[in-house]
Amino acid sequence: MTPLGYTYFDTALGRCGVVWSEAGIQALALPEVNASATAQRLARYCRSAPEQSPPEPVRAAIEGVCRHLDGAVDDLRWIDLDLTRLRLFDRRVYEVARSIEPGTTLTYGEVAERVDSRGAAQAVGQALGRNPVPIIVPCHRVLAAGNRIGGFSAYGGVVTKRALLTMEQAPGFDAPTLF
Repeated sequence: MTPLGYTYFDTALGRCGVVWSEAGIQALALPEVNASATAQRLARYCRSAPEQSPPEPVRAAIEGVCRHLDGAVDDLRWIDLDLTRLRLFDRRVYEVARSIEPGTTLTYGEVAERVDSRGAAQAVGQALGRNPVPIIVPCHRVLAAGNRIGGFSAYGGVVTKRALLTMEQAPGFDAPTLF
């Protein structure tokens, strides 16, 4: 569907942006190095849609993302997405990623198996690198083999990915203890 609008909003990570259509959220831009870079990332998705006040479902999604990034962890599966313009393989990968509970992880290989593409871990990583709705489709919960951190396409890369996993208290990424 055609984008209807976009807006920016502030979170614990910084200024984010969101694009929506009648069917749901089409893109979520995490903060970049500066506001101009965030706007450039968001512009890839909003085409000629105007900046405007979001409708109620989008406002609720923004509030949910803000709460999640403030530490009130939520799976955010209740947010309607519009991923109709994306490749079928990518949509299948995002569906699996969206099923990963906060505080848990899968590897790229495990996601590949769940989309019936055993051996396609690299393709899964590429699909997640194209994820237009990070946090809502929690690509940060997908790790490399051996539970290594792997990559993350948002600004800050693996530092941001590690911070998100720590916030969600994922095993191996939860707050350090003395014992």
